[in-house]
Amino acid sequence: MRAVRNKADYEVLCDEIWHHNRCYFQEAAPEISDEAFDALVLLLEKTEREHPEWISPTSPTQRVGERPLEGFAEVVHAEPMLSLEKAFTQEELEAFYDRVCRIVDRKKVDFFGELKMDGLALCVTYEHGQLVRAVTRGDGEVGSDITQNIKTIRDIPLRISSEIKLLEVRGEVFLPKAHFDRMNAERKGLGLPLWANPRNAAAGSLKLLDSRELARRGGLSCVFYGISRQDPVKVHYQHELFSYLQLLGLPTYLSMKELPMTPLRTVSSVDDMMRFQDEIRAIREKLPFAIDGVVFKLDNLDESATIPPTMKHPRTAIAWKFGAEQAWTRLQEIVVQVGRTGVVTPVAELEPVELSGSTVARATLHNAEEIERKDIRPGDRVLIEKGGDVIPKVVESDKHAAHRQPQWRMPKECPACGTPLIKDEEEVAWRCPNHQHCSEQIIRGLTHFVGKDGLDIENIGEKLIRHLYAKGYVKAPHDLFSVSKDMLLTIEGIKEKSAENILKGLEAAKKPALDAFLLALGIRFVGAGGAKRIAEAAETIEGFTQLTKEQLLGVEGIGEEVATSVEHALADTAFLHELQLLRDAGVAPLPRSKREGVEGHPFNTATIVLTGTLSSMSRTEAAKRIEACGGSVTDSVSKRTSYVVVGDEPGSKFEKAQKLGVKTLNEQEFLQLLG
Repeated sequence: MRAVRNKADYEVLCDEIWHHNRCYFQEAAPEISDEAFDALVLLLEKTEREHPEWISPTSPTQRVGERPLEGFAEVVHAEPMLSLEKAFTQEELEAFYDRVCRIVDRKKVDFFGELKMDGLALCVTYEHGQLVRAVTRGDGEVGSDITQNIKTIRDIPLRISSEIKLLEVRGEVFLPKAHFDRMNAERKGLGLPLWANPRNAAAGSLKLLDSRELARRGGLSCVFYGISRQDPVKVHYQHELFSYLQLLGLPTYLSMKELPMTPLRTVSSVDDMMRFQDEIRAIREKLPFAIDGVVFKLDNLDESATIPPTMKHPRTAIAWKFGAEQAWTRLQEIVVQVGRTGVVTPVAELEPVELSGSTVARATLHNAEEIERKDIRPGDRVLIEKGGDVIPKVVESDKHAAHRQPQWRMPKECPACGTPLIKDEEEVAWRCPNHQHCSEQIIRGLTHFVGKDGLDIENIGEKLIRHLYAKGYVKAPHDLFSVSKDMLLTIEGIKEKSAENILKGLEAAKKPALDAFLLALGIRFVGAGGAKRIAEAAETIEGFTQLTKEQLLGVEGIGEEVATSVEHALADTAFLHELQLLRDAGVAPLPRSKREGVEGHPFNTATIVLTGTLSSMSRTEAAKRIEACGGSVTDSVSKRTSYVVVGDEPGSKFEKAQKLGVKTLNEQEFLQLLG
């Protein structure tokens, strides 16, 4: 083994490893074997153990932090990370093109077309060649410092040319489709909720406070496509940018050897733009990562820098969004599933079909009235649609088959407990009223309690809940905190280490945020927004148990429906007994104080209701973004509601908003206000 005699030898070794790292990850042209590379890394690790005073912050060993973070610090962006204006029609693209021509006072302008990655935007800063900071987009003005986590992504170099005094690059962290499928397969095996799409999985990974766990998961990649600050100035045109970043060893589309075509092009007209998006749409499913459109940027960066942005968007760039994808397949069977509130929902069991980069075998049918209205029957060929975070849905069926099965009817009894189903005249949903003893409602309620919309307990999902329930170990939420290692080891597939991780997750969940705890309890009509508002009003769990209906109605964003439901829960002896048992088990929700809003934002202090399906994001993400601006999301419409955001296939809330004269926003209007 070669000797490392002094710090100069140590720095040469670091440079050598970085060189081979770049050959492997950026150029796909390794110069040495994996064994030889591993030997160099072992030598470096040995040297740093013997001489810790030599360790550089950009050493190849410093990708993973020594201990978990306590939280992510907030960082103000030197240059705001604005969102892009979106175009869905050729007319909107033409209006954008003409507007830029007027601004620069020319009849023809060159734009540069590239992919619109469906990942997590970030900004990475290098000073004197060293990576010093990585920050998420956040609200565009302030983001989260995720430097320690970004260092675990192997294709992001920790150092570049030291001649670069300052380089701030913009890019996207993403999870390749193949790794996303593997992650979901693992989660399915553990009975954990599946990630909706690669973007959510990437975001969930980057939120891990322990970078060692992130490094263990692996799979994240990055692509850079913009420069917000540079000293010295080297790039003057967007079409030059990718070659320059590639030269520095930063990952770009040019680094991706497996792409079916180079997804970059200069375009000089709207016709060029439309041809480019058509070509990208044609190869979309062949790409190893998810995209949701293409982006067009003014090619002349110097000229672009002289044009001030609006409060929300740069004036010189636009995103062309692809619509929802569709596919035809066979509807094999219609089954019904019982939710935690007793609602019985029909679900389509499908002949598996590839759609938006994943295999779809189930799709929602919403309710019995929807099935009757669309005349969907088992055995039909059906059109499936999936866009963004949307759960796959059945759009229509082929009604021209020679022999169709009889119309489907909702069963009269609960498939789980046999109790006759009931239907409220004011609702479209059928329900099982056996809340106390219906096994499926209990299991779904427990799954909600531990899930992402509840206490978000690691390593516990529906599969484990079903095992614990079947063995009689867990019948109510408080029972979870009495589960022992011996109990867990009786379950097939649970080993010593898994059992310890589950128990650690349960122990960590004993101090949840008050709003998360209230949401986990599953009180009817209380969604994430309502839980936050109630938690802010109550401040403590003791304060919550003492709330009156009048006090609840006095909370901004809490309407009659939610207030009545909470009042009924607090009058229910079984509910209060479960609260006491949870407290006896050591569950102590943390107090919550009222949050501050974003001054001047149109959603600050606004009360907003979401109805229907959004194509650009999930309703959970929309609620989080509204709340980050200072607004509140509630579940019921009243005269005090500021806006009702109307997505695809809205429910009765839309009709109520129209009756009360509450302002409604379609998705595009919502996104424009949200910024």
